Amino acid sequence: MPTISGFTRHRIAANGITLSVQMAGKGAPLVLLHGYPQNGMTWALVAPEFARHFRVIIPDLRGYGESDAPADDAAHSVYSKRTMAQDIAALMDSLGIDRAAILGHDRGARVAYRLALDMPERVTKLGILEILPTAEYWANWNADLGMAAYHWTFLAQPAPLPERMINADPVAYIDWTLQSWTLEKSLTPFPAESLESYRAQSRDPARIAAMCADYRAGATFDRAADQADRSAGNRIRAPLHFLWANGGFPSRTGRPGAIWKDWAETVTDASCNSGHFMMEENPEAVLAGYLPFFGMTST
Repeated sequence: MPTISGFTRHRIAANGITLSVQMAGKGAPLVLLHGYPQNGMTWALVAPEFARHFRVIIPDLRGYGESDAPADDAAHSVYSKRTMAQDIAALMDSLGIDRAAILGHDRGARVAYRLALDMPERVTKLGILEILPTAEYWANWNADLGMAAYHWTFLAQPAPLPERMINADPVAYIDWTLQSWTLEKSLTPFPAESLESYRAQSRDPARIAAMCADYRAGATFDRAADQADRSAGNRIRAPLHFLWANGGFPSRTGRPGAIWKDWAETVTDASCNSGHFMMEENPEAVLAGYLPFFGMTST
């Protein structure tokens, strides 16, 4: 597995598993959480600049990259965002970090907002890239979103149907997924080392199973957890900045910024010219949006 320029990779025990974690920089801690079907290498174009201002911590989520990929359970709690958030809290404990800013993309953003809801004392500021809350996606499901985000229902089908289909040609499936979600429908935005790391993890059936388990959790455990928070009136207390792509999934709901204001006490939002993978398609927009939000220091 490659490592981002200027970073070092570590194996760190957390919440009963071992996470592969890249780290660099000094100052206030900033945790970057990747999404599907990627790993920590998705931050390669922005992480070095973040590390000029912050102590940057980039784990591969459980089941992804070089982190452990435990087997799922019947309740789909193993890959629930609550369990993944507990992984990040345990990682912070291992590093002696009480509170941190969190920036998440895709599945990592779901882990990030779950951490902010379940353990608000651990999150100073919350950055959300290119998602809406899980329960909101299901509530806003329509034909257009269903066609674009078909993987939500495909990957959540009972095992082993999606696993067997993907494992028939995993690299082709990953390449098609990455390409089809970019604005230009191209693999060009992805750095070569990052792209190969996404392909490499897809060749491991245990990681394909973990990715499917991630989405099974989204359709069951995670959706129920979101609905419970809404019913209880729980809101995210940390200041939240939401960046969404004009060619991405949240834009299809028609009101991406407004939806987050129903979930958090303090919300700012902006859009940028990009497809779903904005850290690789438009890294300048990510840095411009989040360096000032997280309070960059001069170097």
